[in-house]
Amino acid sequence: MSSTTNRLQRGTGIFVVLMATAAAGMLWFALTLTDPEARRPAKEGAVFGVWQVLYDTQAPSTQLLVAAIGLALLLAAGVALVESRITKRYRRSENSGETPLAPKLVMARTAGVYHGPVTVTVLIPAHNEEDRIVATLASLQEQTSRPDRVVVVADNCTDATEELARAAGVEVFTTVDNAHKKAGGLNQALASLLPELGENDTVMVMDADTVIGRQYLETAKQRMTEDRALMAIGGLFMGEDGHGLIGQFQRNEYIRYSRDIKRRRGRLFVLTGTASVFRSAALREVAAQRGRLLPGVPGDVYDTVALTEDNELTLALKSLGALMTSPAECTVVTEVMPTWRAIWHQRLRWQRGALENLGAYGLTPQTSRYWVQQFGIGYGSVALLSYYAAIFTMAVSLDDWVWFPFWLGVGGLFMVERVVTAWRGGWRARLVAATLFPELVYATFLNVVFLKGVVDILVGRQAQWSHVTRSADGKVVVRDGQHA
Repeated sequence: MSSTTNRLQRGTGIFVVLMATAAAGMLWFALTLTDPEARRPAKEGAVFGVWQVLYDTQAPSTQLLVAAIGLALLLAAGVALVESRITKRYRRSENSGETPLAPKLVMARTAGVYHGPVTVTVLIPAHNEEDRIVATLASLQEQTSRPDRVVVVADNCTDATEELARAAGVEVFTTVDNAHKKAGGLNQALASLLPELGENDTVMVMDADTVIGRQYLETAKQRMTEDRALMAIGGLFMGEDGHGLIGQFQRNEYIRYSRDIKRRRGRLFVLTGTASVFRSAALREVAAQRGRLLPGVPGDVYDTVALTEDNELTLALKSLGALMTSPAECTVVTEVMPTWRAIWHQRLRWQRGALENLGAYGLTPQTSRYWVQQFGIGYGSVALLSYYAAIFTMAVSLDDWVWFPFWLGVGGLFMVERVVTAWRGGWRARLVAATLFPELVYATFLNVVFLKGVVDILVGRQAQWSHVTRSADGKVVVRDGQHA
């Protein structure tokens, strides 16, 4: 990795930390400027006539509450307005030199020509996935509209993945001397596949540990047929069943993400690597713009330097002006990490990869939303740690525990929000959300992962890939891979 890239990545980490810390500092400063009411002594009462408690009815001033709510609404409206203006701008762009995939240009280029029916070729990158590949292939055969071609990209497999794929009647593409993980394997397969594909031929890239909903391909074909400007379709992913409380944490998280995308009417944040469909012309354009408008090696669809190739490809397509969506019918069920160690490795790669991608692309209109997300995560980490510090300070400062009805009410509203947003997950999801504290522990864990990723970037520590597998006796094994 070049020294310039390292400087960009460190600069990203420093920028995010400074902005998040500055936001927290400004909020604290604003609080110190308010005139606190004279403290009233805590009152004593009985709950249900049995439990004797001390409680304090004091709450923030009305002016402070109104200011806080107004600021939150202003920020939310500002982000939404900026995103809307950027989206409209690039949909109408006629600058073929900077946004060759902009809808207006694509519609003009393809007008009046019938390029045939939409086809789907599925690429499944697989490295030692013998325990998952059969279910993945079965979900493709159960589609209401089956794929036209299925290719398993076998990458350095030492198990029965290739044999199982051939037995299922699909093609197998075996990588040659690939040292670039999933991205490298896909680049090899796409290099031989893309020249054969026409304007209405699409490619679905699907993980070997994923099962897609029965209507996924039918919906994707229909959307691609109806809208010639549509360049990519992402899936709304959910977590598989099992793995106890750790699994439920991840399922709740994925349910909330899918809910957010639906509320955004399909405007996606990332084309998930679990299962996404791309128009072949879009992938060829990405490969052509590598080293010019986009980072990476000319001719490669995927940037092999990126830790999160799906996030990087999303930024690449958005930078070229591509129109993308995630329809509600395109559902995906993917693997959840079964242990804390496995989650740690997965999320550290995701978080650090996201920051490194932003460092590579810089602050542009297309990446502005992602920068805001990273600031939000950073600010959330600072806020949560401050919350813990305040609770600890109160606990050691008071002789008796004092309950604060106002803050209990705020906590109650937060609990309701957690339950409502996880409602589709069933009673287990609702129960975990209602108890609140387990998910708070999980949120703290993810915040620690975020901070670890930022620290690693700041000190220039090389990132490592890891692969989660199961041994013959069923135990989960996390194997560290080569440096990225």
